[in-house]
Amino acid sequence: MGIFDFFGKEKKKESLDKGLEKTKTSFFGQLNKAVMGKSTVDVEVLDELEEILVHADVGVDTTVKIIDRIEKRVARDKYVNTSELDRILREEIAALLEENNEGEAGDAFVLPANVKPFVIMVVGVNGVGKTTTIGKLAAQFHRAGKKVVLGAADTFRAAAVDQLIIWGERVGVPVISHGMNTDPASVAYDAVKKGVDMNADVVIIDTAGRLHNKVNLMNELAKIKRVMQKVIPDAPQEVLLVLDGSTGQNALVQAREFTKATDVTAMAITKLDGTAKGGVVIGISDEFKIPVKYIGVGEKIEDLQVFDKQEFVESFFSLKK
Repeated sequence: MGIFDFFGKEKKKESLDKGLEKTKTSFFGQLNKAVMGKSTVDVEVLDELEEILVHADVGVDTTVKIIDRIEKRVARDKYVNTSELDRILREEIAALLEENNEGEAGDAFVLPANVKPFVIMVVGVNGVGKTTTIGKLAAQFHRAGKKVVLGAADTFRAAAVDQLIIWGERVGVPVISHGMNTDPASVAYDAVKKGVDMNADVVIIDTAGRLHNKVNLMNELAKIKRVMQKVIPDAPQEVLLVLDGSTGQNALVQAREFTKATDVTAMAITKLDGTAKGGVVIGISDEFKIPVKYIGVGEKIEDLQVFDKQEFVESFFSLKK
């Protein structure tokens, strides 16, 4: 059983199905129109499917890969009925996710016994749900019986500092904060030091999300890392990039910028419940080959789910007729 399995499989599935409802309704509504009156998967159907995948923000490059795979299967099998298109599409998307996202299904952050505290530095632009993701992640670790420390190192926004403090109070974990317009690296240092002193299992560091100057962002994140490493030489063990799934292709642009600015090791994609652009998860996984660890499919703490590739595909293709 994984560290976050206490919510129950059925409850998780229900939350995932509900969270992807807008994407599924839009996607399959368009797909059904595309194949209406057609008996075989021909060039016209594939052209329509390509447009539908792009519209779902799967991304142009990833869409081309999927269409190419389906074209090869159609050519090989000679005759593919349109009624089989759902199954073929499902198999190819599942295969793509398996190839591109390393790790086992439902693979959350693993806390090695010999690494304590385990330090997670969280990055992402303002407004993507970064601080909320940190709060929910802290709540889930806390519920799993882990000692957690939060570091409010996004010191350029008073709202970010205040929001993290509120989350800390709600969850029942300490938050290290120096207030607004203070040195982010100093906050990170003190948070990691606090984690060591109290023998914490996890330290999660919030960081500023400004993208207007990539050089400054790169320098700032590098400084935070260097300062944390004065306490724990190999910190952070993970750099989690949080992206807003509802922004579609803009999330891909943000991912490109942040992966250039720092060594991102994992991703969380939020707000999938409020959008028909859920296909962006597929595109991000394919382009960056960086594990998508978590997805956000609602407002509740348990709606931040460990990303299980198989469950995601099953839910995506489970639209009730």
